[in-house]
Amino acid sequence: MKNPTTKQLQRLEKKKKKMAALLEIIKLNDKDREVKTLALKQTEAGQTNSVNHSDESHGILNDESPNRKRSCCTALDETHDGRNNEIKDKVYSIEEDEECTNKKPRLSGEDYAKLKKELRERKKILKTKPRLQLKQAGENASLNTHSQNADRIPLFLSDIQHLLLYSLLGHHSPYAPTRWCQLEKYNKVTHTIVFIVEGLSLYHFMAYESIFFHITNNLEFRLEVMTPAAYGGSIIEELVAVPLTGTQSDKLIKQFGSLDIALQNATDIIQLLKTVFPMHMATINSNRNSNLPPTDKFSRTQLLLSLQQMVEENYPVPLKGELAKKYGEYIFTKDNYFEATAKSPMFALDCEMCRTITGNLELTRISLVDESFNVVYETLVKPNNQIIDYLTQYSGITKKMLSNVTTRLTDVQEKLREILPADCILVGQSLNSDLHTLRMMHPYIIDTSVIFNITGERKRKTKLQILAGKFLGESIQQGNSGHCSTEDSIASMKLTQLKLANSIDYGDAVLRGQWDMYALKMETAKEQRTATIIGTEQVMNEYSKYFKSSSLNIRNDENYNEGDQIRLVVADNDEQAVTRASEIALQHQFIVCHVKIREEQLQNEHIEKTFRTVNKWIYKLWQQMAVHGLACVVFSGQENAANGACFLDVKKCVAEK
Repeated sequence: MKNPTTKQLQRLEKKKKKMAALLEIIKLNDKDREVKTLALKQTEAGQTNSVNHSDESHGILNDESPNRKRSCCTALDETHDGRNNEIKDKVYSIEEDEECTNKKPRLSGEDYAKLKKELRERKKILKTKPRLQLKQAGENASLNTHSQNADRIPLFLSDIQHLLLYSLLGHHSPYAPTRWCQLEKYNKVTHTIVFIVEGLSLYHFMAYESIFFHITNNLEFRLEVMTPAAYGGSIIEELVAVPLTGTQSDKLIKQFGSLDIALQNATDIIQLLKTVFPMHMATINSNRNSNLPPTDKFSRTQLLLSLQQMVEENYPVPLKGELAKKYGEYIFTKDNYFEATAKSPMFALDCEMCRTITGNLELTRISLVDESFNVVYETLVKPNNQIIDYLTQYSGITKKMLSNVTTRLTDVQEKLREILPADCILVGQSLNSDLHTLRMMHPYIIDTSVIFNITGERKRKTKLQILAGKFLGESIQQGNSGHCSTEDSIASMKLTQLKLANSIDYGDAVLRGQWDMYALKMETAKEQRTATIIGTEQVMNEYSKYFKSSSLNIRNDENYNEGDQIRLVVADNDEQAVTRASEIALQHQFIVCHVKIREEQLQNEHIEKTFRTVNKWIYKLWQQMAVHGLACVVFSGQENAANGACFLDVKKCVAEK
């Protein structure tokens, strides 16, 4: 039995909210019925009193009543005397008058034709209007939804990259931003403008929000983002992983096999993990993947789950916000970790669980296997709470097996912290469930359910039993006696070693099929998309490093001609960079304007002036954008300080607001 994934939990939460909303609607309807019934009774009582008084005074009733269509109950009313009929007619008349006053007046003639025309125009606008909406992960990172810093779960820069890719390439993109947002009518996005303000952080925006009023007025979506500055990385290095043109996409595919791998290669997984796990970077980064073991064709660090993948796959991660609260009682497998390398030892882990009186799954057996398939640690475990279901058909655990066991979860945690090296890589099938059961966190994970895929769809996982049969030719998990954690651990280790002995895309139908798929899609993408990058000489020198070996037609501003794919604009200063970006904003599908805020500009005597200038720049670019253009402003964050921030929106015309 496995814990539900983050997406399953989100769907469950949505269902709960829908049921709660439905219950509220039912309650409101019941109240309306009660009010209406009470009003009807009061009206009938009042009319009856009036009739009785009239009888006593005059001895007659006025037979006149308004003409109306009778309901099917009229036949029954005919058996009543005339007085009751008149009373009911008056009650019905009062109800009809009330309904008429509540209903909207009906239109006819010219008014109706005018309204119909307006609705048609509105429908046309909606068909051509791109729209950005946040999903649950986006709401979790939103400054609007969670004003308190402790409640937010930040997005990653790769999340923003996925949106930028999707706005440019649409379904040609290797990633869609479906984890955190939805961009409807992406093909109607006129162009994308990215304004990077290096040196500013989320803290600066939150502390001086009133100064950045062009952000709050025009950019609806304001999000916390973990940017490379948080781990000493370069925002330029990661940003250029976004293919700016179709040709560049094609080149990356040829180089890496797929855009998926190209983007992963541009992101330093271990550096990002360092931001949330206590880690000593003991080795030199340039040597991280050198000196491969003789059995490996590529570095095992390339199979590690990224921090984003760990969050998506529901691994316990000590990220801030709600996740920090959720895993507050979990412990690390080590107090401090060393940087994982191509020679870091791998240990395969598998756990068996039983259900206890708490309703949760608790540990009953654990197996730890090394790369030589030796059992390093194996023990049965007695849960702290009473067992109500041994799940024998899955776990293989029986009541008799645990009768004399004294080992508890804390004993297992202490033993694992003692055995595991500081740079070890844990291997296993869907290890998120095992780590939750152990109530432990570990930074380096190779998940065989992720690195192997035979469905062709990343979200559809294949069972370990099937993977072992297909790739190892071994039969595991046979019979009705339940799984063997040692057998499963060895199978996971063998699968990982088999992949390392072949290639990064071995056993992965998603990566294997992407070359043909993207080649075909790029051929059908006939529109020539162009890009421009604008910044000072210092900024442009950093970007140029990544274009030296490029086969793209790259030209500087003075020599740029139609047909060239990338335009590099060197400005004398940041002010000029913004001015030039606003002048040529409508000439390209993708524009990056990159400015750097210096430390002295953030001193107390200059800080407000600096922020007003940045606010003015944002408005200048916004004004020059085309309608239905996607605006993206990124504050890069500061190392060992606050995270970055991203501000987004699709520009609307006046009629759409």
